Amino acid sequence: MRLRTVLATVTAGLAAATTLTAAGPATAASSNRANACSPSVAIAGFSDALDKTTYEGTFVGNFSALAVDRNGQIAAVSDRSSLFTLDAKTLQPTSVVALADENGAALDSEGLVVDHRDGTRLISSETEPSIRRYSRDGKILDRLPIPDALRVAPAGRATANQTFEGLTLLPGGRTLLATMENSISGDSKDIVRFQTWDRNKGTFRLAAQYGYRTDTGLGVSEATATPDGRLLVLERGFTAGVGNTVRLYLADLRHATDTAGEATLTGQDGVRLFKKTLLADLVNCPSLGATAKQPQPNPLLDNIEGLAVTGRTKGRLNLLLVSDDNQNAVQTTRFYSLRVRLP
Repeated sequence: MRLRTVLATVTAGLAAATTLTAAGPATAASSNRANACSPSVAIAGFSDALDKTTYEGTFVGNFSALAVDRNGQIAAVSDRSSLFTLDAKTLQPTSVVALADENGAALDSEGLVVDHRDGTRLISSETEPSIRRYSRDGKILDRLPIPDALRVAPAGRATANQTFEGLTLLPGGRTLLATMENSISGDSKDIVRFQTWDRNKGTFRLAAQYGYRTDTGLGVSEATATPDGRLLVLERGFTAGVGNTVRLYLADLRHATDTAGEATLTGQDGVRLFKKTLLADLVNCPSLGATAKQPQPNPLLDNIEGLAVTGRTKGRLNLLLVSDDNQNAVQTTRFYSLRVRLP
């Protein structure tokens, strides 16, 4: 497995580890400062080892979300209806399960949560949109309610393929949060809605909703909870001939207004949105020898969609990110390891 630099992450409470290693100019001796993307974020390594590979006849790629399983392995969902288990140390696939809706049709699966209470998988699809709960072997167990306004038009006010992109459980496992990728009609084009569900006697019921303002031209590709209850949010965009923009934000919903009853969000209506703080624009990360198959402002960048917190080392969170190659010859399935110091 050809990998670059060394990262060993030990997950507090989840007992997961992910190791990225390789020979080359970037070595284990490289300091966080040398690999800094910003004062808060450093890149520890990346791996292209799974790019354009197959496992048991299934294409390995199209990854849209990551989660740490109860046994420390990495769960990874493909937006082509495949749910993989990856070895935590090598990232090599160890199993794959096909996903489908209630009628046996394929999903555009985008968000993933492993419920550590029972090992089930919560998976969002951005076409309806929907959130279904699956067993480890891919059997549908139930389906969560969705607010009418967040459904794809004409049933609701959302745009096809611009709905539930991110999915995370807040600490304690009682609140589930899903992030819309882009705005719904009637709202400002830079304000997206984050929907929550509260768990009551094993059932998730609709709860508060919040507004989040994105940077101009970017959408939300992923969000995952931090141990203290804040959110790490990936904002992403693509410009033909230029490449990807990927920014990592820390977002705080404390004091944000519940927007479930707000017909429109304009940013001028007195509604308090998420407070967000830029942690890093990943264009500023050292490339570590990465190469790109299409124009990129930094050859390290690609279409990054998945993000999971895998542990903590010396006060910094260890993050594992993955890009969605869209099964496209000029895109790459790439895993990234970051260390993040939260303000």
